[in-house]
Amino acid sequence: MNDCLFFGSNQFPILIKNEIDSITKPIQFKFENENENEKQIKQISSGYFSTIFLFKNGKAIQYLEENDSYQKPQKIQIENIQKVTVSSHNVAILTKEGNVFAKGIDINPKNPKEFINISSLIEDTNDRIIQDIVSGVCSIYLLTSNQNTYGIGSNHNGQLAFDSETLKKTEKPILMMKNVSKIFSGNYSNHVFLLNSNQELFGCGYNEFAQLGLGESRKEETKIQKLTKIQNIPKGKIIDIQCGSNSVMLIEDENENPKRKLYSCGDYRSNGLGKIYEDIYEFTEIKSSLFENDDNILDFSVGYQHTLILTSKGKLIGFGDNFFGELGTGDFIKQSIPIQIELPKLRFNENISNYHVSCGYGNSFLYYSSPFSNLEEDLIKLFERKEFCDISFKTKNGEIIEAHKLILKYRLNQNQNQIEKLQEIISKKSIKKSNQIFEMIYSNRIINPKLYSEIKEIINLNEKLKKQ
Repeated sequence: MNDCLFFGSNQFPILIKNEIDSITKPIQFKFENENENEKQIKQISSGYFSTIFLFKNGKAIQYLEENDSYQKPQKIQIENIQKVTVSSHNVAILTKEGNVFAKGIDINPKNPKEFINISSLIEDTNDRIIQDIVSGVCSIYLLTSNQNTYGIGSNHNGQLAFDSETLKKTEKPILMMKNVSKIFSGNYSNHVFLLNSNQELFGCGYNEFAQLGLGESRKEETKIQKLTKIQNIPKGKIIDIQCGSNSVMLIEDENENPKRKLYSCGDYRSNGLGKIYEDIYEFTEIKSSLFENDDNILDFSVGYQHTLILTSKGKLIGFGDNFFGELGTGDFIKQSIPIQIELPKLRFNENISNYHVSCGYGNSFLYYSSPFSNLEEDLIKLFERKEFCDISFKTKNGEIIEAHKLILKYRLNQNQNQIEKLQEIISKKSIKKSNQIFEMIYSNRIINPKLYSEIKEIINLNEKLKKQ
């Protein structure tokens, strides 16, 4: 059975029968179909009207908050799913092959319940393999394998980086920016951030609460309709930015013992800043005694107006709105500053870093997720073979070595120095155990769709050689 805790607005009254409207303390979530418990959760994405559970086997189910359809979750009829994202209006699904299927009123207004392949609508046929997807409340953003970003859906606040009067919405992906390494937005936000390969951050969209962090001089601009460089970014590497009505950024100090810190910007009345009675027009650190020096932030998630943080010591910390009990504190009192949430005893026999948090609209999840997909587990099996234990590559053929190089090339392609450093370590045979290499290789969990079929072919070939 999976470890999965739930609290907040009860969208699952058939599953969670002890409470009618709200669950104010974390309780175990159990799927209606016991067979689903045999599947390892990979990701949870929750929106205003629905929640999708993605499993490690690439299949997904969706609970809908309409009529009584949530009694029996719908199986999503798409195979090899890599990532899901649910907003108030739309659903998007990324497959391991790099296709994106989406549905919703902003994507397919004529038939909003029907999935369509929006990646196939990109005009440049060489740019249709998608590496990552991110949702806004009314829009969907696509990051291609060529590091280009496209947007589709509503543009009423300029969140697609075009003038909102000229382009109010689009049913085809439009190019927003090239040379992008990461996209950041949120299921309940109408603004977006794009990070380029030089760690320069750009943003556009809704800015009524100063959530773009552009500084006090631009706090009165409610719409930023073209991509604008965000100045005065905290020092360090941007790991993630998640957006609700405000924005929360995770920064990692680049030193010998990397320390992760959270920063926020926006309007304190939106309850999502982690500070008391203070508007913040630039990203400013969220400070609390709960963030101990020997503790670190493993994961965080931002809902509409609440944030949850999981630390390396297994502490669950939250702040923001609590109207539905989504902070799990046992009451409905909002918390302006970080507060620790009491957890029931979990089976933390697995590495705490394999646990994740996911915030929706008035609800929250804490769940266990294996860091490896089925394909990646196949690769692990290959690397655990004798010839890989000392990284000596004592094989007569080059297929396994090529698979290793392909993985390295993708996993670390954001930093050429890292690639060269790791290749140097391997060449000197100074790493004796394969798991030390995997710790470096698998820092990014999304596998490149361009390499998916090629690596799988290499694995199949070497399995045949192994049997000979």
